Amino acid sequence: MGSTANDGRDGYLAFVESNQHRLLRAAFLICGNRHQAEDLLQDALLKLALRWPSVRDGDPAAYVRAILYRDAVSWWRRRRREWLSAAPPEQVAPDRDGALRLTLHDALGLLPPRQRAVLVLRYYEDLTEVATAEALGVTVGTVKSQCHMALRRLREVAPDLTGDGRPSRGATRSDDPTAGLEVNQ
Repeated sequence: MGSTANDGRDGYLAFVESNQHRLLRAAFLICGNRHQAEDLLQDALLKLALRWPSVRDGDPAAYVRAILYRDAVSWWRRRRREWLSAAPPEQVAPDRDGALRLTLHDALGLLPPRQRAVLVLRYYEDLTEVATAEALGVTVGTVKSQCHMALRRLREVAPDLTGDGRPSRGATRSDDPTAGLEVNQ
């Protein structure tokens, strides 16, 4: 009987070790704050540990992403406009790529939580529309519409992300952090 409990523990630990960095990145992109992302991930992994026997044979990473999204939205609703920052706003990256990353990070912070989560899951986690919908507990149509609205909003608040100040249509540049995020308008 002890071997079964140990097998479950070992499987959980192996999952955490192999996925924690990717899940932390997703949590950070969803909430925009490293400290909050660490807290969200820790809480999500605790919830996963409690449900590990029933989740381990499915897709535990999708289960954790859904927890991250829902907990981030709950946190946001409770605290509304209080934003913590690890770095003072006057720090600017010296290179163009760093400046574009900061611009993208700031622009993502202006999106509502659901739109931000859709973009993170679709373009940073590289999930399909169906997988994104399952992770968020919404329909595929909701994922499509939220993605469309989020990309349109990103173009409005940060036109310099497209490289020339205008929304791009299909042409991608390898040094453009929004490459592949085009939506027909």
